[in-house]
Amino acid sequence: MTLPDRDFVALAQARFDALANYQVTLKSTSAGAETVEVLYGYRKPGLVRMDFIRPHGGATLTFNPESGKVKLWPFGMDTFPRLTLSPDNHMIQSPQGHRVDESDIGALLVNVRELRLHGDTQVVGAETIGTRQTAHVTVTCRAGQFATGVFRYELWFDLSHGLPVKVVSEGESREPIETVLMENLRIDVPESQLKPFG
Repeated sequence: MTLPDRDFVALAQARFDALANYQVTLKSTSAGAETVEVLYGYRKPGLVRMDFIRPHGGATLTFNPESGKVKLWPFGMDTFPRLTLSPDNHMIQSPQGHRVDESDIGALLVNVRELRLHGDTQVVGAETIGTRQTAHVTVTCRAGQFATGVFRYELWFDLSHGLPVKVVSEGESREPIETVLMENLRIDVPESQLKPFG
C-alpha cells in the first residue's frame, strides 16, 4: 500500500482538536514494570476517567480540570474509601512519571511536536497494527538537542481516523522507555454511552 504524502502529526493534532471525547483500552509496557491495562475515557475540556483492568483491577481514577483534583476509588467508583489527590502525587503517577492530567492523546501530541522542533520526522511506511491500516512515523531528536526524557518516538497513525494506535518512546541510547497500544478507540461517543467522570 502506498501512503499519501501527508504530515501525519499535524493531521492527528487537527483530528484531536475536532473531537469532543474518546474511549480506548490502553496497554502500556515498559522494562522492569508490570503491564498496565486501563479502560480510558477523555472528554473535553480535559476530564479523564481511568478504570484499571491490571494491575489494581477494579480501581477507578478521575480527573476534573475545573477542580484540578484527582479522585481515586481503590475498589471502584462510588465505593468506600475515596481519596482526593493532586495530579502530581507520586502514588498515582506511572513508573515513567506520567500524570493523569497529562495523559490524553493531545498531551502526547504536544510532546511529539516539541521533539519535532529539535529533530527529524520520517515516514517509515504503511503497516498493519492488529486490524488497522497505519502510517508508521518516527520523530528523532537531533544530536545535541536532547532536552526531555524522550529522544525518539515511533508512532503508528490509523489511516481511517488519523490518531495514533501505537506509540513507542525511546531514550538517547535507543533503549525502549514505554510501548503503548491503543485498542478499540471510539471517538465522539454518545453522552449516554460515556461512563460518568465523577
